[in-house]
Amino acid sequence: MKKIAFLGIWVVGMMLVIGLGHPSRATAEVNINVGINVPPPPPLVIPAPPPMFVIPRTYVYFAPEVEVDIFFFQGYWYRPHRGYWYRSAIYNGKWVYIVPERVPRVLINLPPDFRRVPPGHRHIPYGHVKKNWKTWEKDKYWEKHGGKEWHGEKWEHDRDKGGGKGKHDK
Repeated sequence: MKKIAFLGIWVVGMMLVIGLGHPSRATAEVNINVGINVPPPPPLVIPAPPPMFVIPRTYVYFAPEVEVDIFFFQGYWYRPHRGYWYRSAIYNGKWVYIVPERVPRVLINLPPDFRRVPPGHRHIPYGHVKKNWKTWEKDKYWEKHGGKEWHGEKWEHDRDKGGGKGKHDK
């Protein structure tokens, strides 16, 4: 009888240790979404990696040729849809809802005219962005090597004169 009681206490103790152990990051993220009924955005079909453009002074990249707003920032893709934000590891991949507190502030604070692409701008191939984003941000690449069409006086000058409208401006 003592063996059975000891075994029962041991099993209960192990369950408590397992249940109260340190939660992993993945577990915490899964629990955040429990009980939140957020509809997923419609599928986004992009046949090939889109060319990118850096939004001046942000290190946020967007795809001007994609009709919906998708942003690449610090290794992830972000997509706003109907007041919610979603994140994905790939540009047309599985969009997962993220709580507002986890949305990078730089995305929420983007200038309203971020789609205004100055005339003569050059796209950055997606492969270059994916490969270099971390180094570019760390080394302040766009401040040092941006050029007029990427970052700087021409952007401000064209915007102030009402020029530089991109193809998505209405």
